[in-house]
Amino acid sequence: MTSARDALAAWLTHLADERRASPRTVRAYGDNVLAYLNFIERHNGGSLSLADLGAVSAADLRAYLAFRRSGDHPLSPRSVSQSLSSIRAFHRFLDARLSTPNAAIGLVRGPRIKVGAPRPVTEDQARGLLAEIAVDPDREEWEAARDEAVLTLLWGCGLRISEGLSLTRADAPLAETLRITGKGGKTRIVPVLDAVRTAVDAYVAALPFVLAPNEPLFRAKRGGPLSPRHVQAAMQLLRGRLGLSDRATPHALRHSFATHLLGAGADLRSIQDLLGHASLSTTQRYTQVDAEGLLAAYGKAHPRA
Repeated sequence: MTSARDALAAWLTHLADERRASPRTVRAYGDNVLAYLNFIERHNGGSLSLADLGAVSAADLRAYLAFRRSGDHPLSPRSVSQSLSSIRAFHRFLDARLSTPNAAIGLVRGPRIKVGAPRPVTEDQARGLLAEIAVDPDREEWEAARDEAVLTLLWGCGLRISEGLSLTRADAPLAETLRITGKGGKTRIVPVLDAVRTAVDAYVAALPFVLAPNEPLFRAKRGGPLSPRHVQAAMQLLRGRLGLSDRATPHALRHSFATHLLGAGADLRSIQDLLGHASLSTTQRYTQVDAEGLLAAYGKAHPRA
């Protein structure tokens, strides 16, 4: 193996087969590194060998990152940081598996990213969203039951959309806990509330399709698997009818799951396990949200505020 393109193909195979990365992750990493290789090829005036990759300088990489932040469609600082992370991972593979080290890559720092606090919806807003689903005249009863089940699952179990839609017919009726495989193939156990189980049972009872045990549980109107885009569109419609802000997204229900638990006295480590966060620092962002809510309530209620 002597070409950069062959090395990229080997790395993507490594991610998919050995690291068990999701197809979406493999595709994102591949796109980031392919764009990087295209730029370096134009810079060098020809195709790249493994030796060329080992000779890429810090200045070359900085020029590439500057290029991605310019032009008609510049990347955001977060996207540039993600691109740099992919490139570093690729070069680590080159060093470990293909004997092509490049110390210069480690000298390049990405842009500073301001980490924003999660933006949950309130408990009343979440309840309003679920209640509004049932009064949609443009949907059949089973479709309304489906959307209510999906959103209840996201809020009640703190799932990502992809995790909720990964449930199969064999998972229903839901047991007391769910085994969820999240980002990076990490598995976690999530308790199932009675309200979540009831909503999913109601959907299954109304479902007009007969499904095999291994088929996705949530179905679209014509019987195919329900897509994340449908859940996002349903949430957009609901928040428009309720006059909620754009922050009322399906993922905001996962944020609400965490902040409502924190407000009820749950400890951060338990919330970290339930959300499947690899780092506690990620979960700690919810303390900022909870503190902001506490200060807002204080400002409204205290007679001397």
